[in-house]
Amino acid sequence: PSECENALSRIDVGLRRSLEHAADRIRQFHTRQRETSWHYEQEDGTRLGQQIRPLERVGIYVPGGTASYPSSVLMNSVPARVAGVDEIVMTVPASGGQCSDAVLAASRVAGVDRVFQIGGAQAVAAMAYGTGTVPRVDKIVGPGNRFVAEAKRQVFGQVGIDMIAGPSEVVVICDDSADPDWVAIDLMAQAEHDKQAQSILICPDSRQIERVRLAVNRLLPQLDRHSVITASLQARGAVILVDSLYEAIAIANRIAPEHLQLMVDEPEELLARVRHAGAVFCGHYSAESLGDYCVGPNHVLPTAGTARFSSPLGVYDFQTRSSVIRCSAQGAADLSETAITIAASEGLTAHAQSAAFRNRPPAKD
Repeated sequence: PSECENALSRIDVGLRRSLEHAADRIRQFHTRQRETSWHYEQEDGTRLGQQIRPLERVGIYVPGGTASYPSSVLMNSVPARVAGVDEIVMTVPASGGQCSDAVLAASRVAGVDRVFQIGGAQAVAAMAYGTGTVPRVDKIVGPGNRFVAEAKRQVFGQVGIDMIAGPSEVVVICDDSADPDWVAIDLMAQAEHDKQAQSILICPDSRQIERVRLAVNRLLPQLDRHSVITASLQARGAVILVDSLYEAIAIANRIAPEHLQLMVDEPEELLARVRHAGAVFCGHYSAESLGDYCVGPNHVLPTAGTARFSSPLGVYDFQTRSSVIRCSAQGAADLSETAITIAASEGLTAHAQSAAFRNRPPAKD
């Protein structure tokens, strides 16, 4: 914690304020996800409910190497803190023996309890099984390379994990109301992540598609990672000309993208038809990059079509739910015949007897 506090004091004041602002926005959004335990009582006096408890200890994996990702610290740690997790530990590889001040500062802002300078699959193993230094955690969250992803896959079952994330992806649906420069830069912002990132444009207007293509060609040379963007767009980019915006939504639902942008004047009608997407950015001003950093919802999202059955990282990922049952004598008596009948059909006589015993007074010494 002292090293993280020192890092917070060393970073540029503008970055510090930005981290604090982003953390506050993320906290506000995720606080709305927080659930509480509940119960209700039936007429016979039986009480049923659900008890919600935070995980005891969570491990955050933060990638390092050639770049630092303070946003990853915030997005993974803040929801855990909102959920009430007892202890948050973080691992981050140290490039040249030195951790990024921005990452350490973000851990302080987010409320991380302990930071270990270790990365790769070995960091995942350390958190999953525990060492003399690194404590065993209940769940591991956070992105990494393919080795980290495979390590998370292998330790799943010993600990919980958030997801096995693939390359980042965006589907942009636009019509002629969208600024071609805005569409182009959003597609390239996604391609900037990685050569395997995927950017897809779906549009019913061929002239607008051409305007976006020209904008990409004009803006691309100005970007620092133009070679990565070019490789990504050539290998994984796509442009789909459709007959209507409704057809565009149908295709997007088949893709089930991590990010879906609806760059049209009236996005709400299209939003009602979206079935599968990690996050939906509605309207011209909702840049996906704002979602990456500071708008509030989590940027840890299902990829590779898993948005069909998975959800963004949230407070609920750091909580467990236990069903709570307290049967009254009358309630047990009323239910015993049903339980006995079903148990008998399954050939489980001890189950049947267990229910039957509750339909008579307990034995006294």
